[in-house]
Amino acid sequence: MPEISWLHDTAFLAPLAGLLGLLVGSFLNVVILRLPRRLEHEWRLQAHELLGLEAEAGGTPPDLVFTGSHCPQCKHALSPLDNVPLLSWLFLRGRCRYCRTAISWQYPLVELLTALASAAVAWKFGFGWPLAAGLVFTWILIAASGIDARTQLLPDQLTLPLLWLGLLLSLVPVFIEPTTAILGAAVGYLSLWSVFWLFKLATGKEGMGYGDFKLLGALGAWMGATSLLPIVLLSSLIGALVGSAVLILRGQDRNTPIPFGPFIAAAGWVWFVFGDRLGAFYAGLFGLQ
Repeated sequence: MPEISWLHDTAFLAPLAGLLGLLVGSFLNVVILRLPRRLEHEWRLQAHELLGLEAEAGGTPPDLVFTGSHCPQCKHALSPLDNVPLLSWLFLRGRCRYCRTAISWQYPLVELLTALASAAVAWKFGFGWPLAAGLVFTWILIAASGIDARTQLLPDQLTLPLLWLGLLLSLVPVFIEPTTAILGAAVGYLSLWSVFWLFKLATGKEGMGYGDFKLLGALGAWMGATSLLPIVLLSSLIGALVGSAVLILRGQDRNTPIPFGPFIAAAGWVWFVFGDRLGAFYAGLFGLQ
């Protein structure tokens, strides 16, 4: 298809994917902020229905797509110029145009992170189905990480579709064969599930949530069981460094709970994009080649 041959030039494709990532990152901010509120609202309705109680007064939280953005402080609707990814935040100097309240750093950081990660995926895979799958993989991980970092919740609405998508892609296959994907999903889930129960039996405490099991199972479905040990080791390293820094900056002790999902997601993404190079570096470092 010569008319779209320019899409196969990664020097053009990567910036294009980065631009798309900026736009998607703006939407991911909406998902990160609104999805937990909608889930909590649904859980309350279900609990009241189960207990035979009247529903609580109050409106339904805004949906993810059709409700326009507004300032969380003054509730003023934002104009299209206020919603330009990254540029609006810079132009407004990080403050609401209407009430001058500071805008959270989350907005530009998620948009920039999504742009850079999307460009890296395009550079890795080039034009084709692996790129489309890799972008979806990246965006779901960013949304799940943002929600977990804010609420210590990894929603099934994100982890389970990621798991099933990885298994379905193995039928083509796009990345790995079906047997490898199924074994990776099972080993990923059961490994953290086993650690959870061993820790709970030994200490009487819960060291992690079930969402972490599902997330690692999803990563196994995309990359296979052999990827899980490097991902766990890398996530532990990232978690130790970042978690310690966060606790020190916040003046908190080590007993303060820190969500582990973002570290699993970060390690999984790094291995998904750079795993071949990291594996080759490790092998060369220890003379295993």
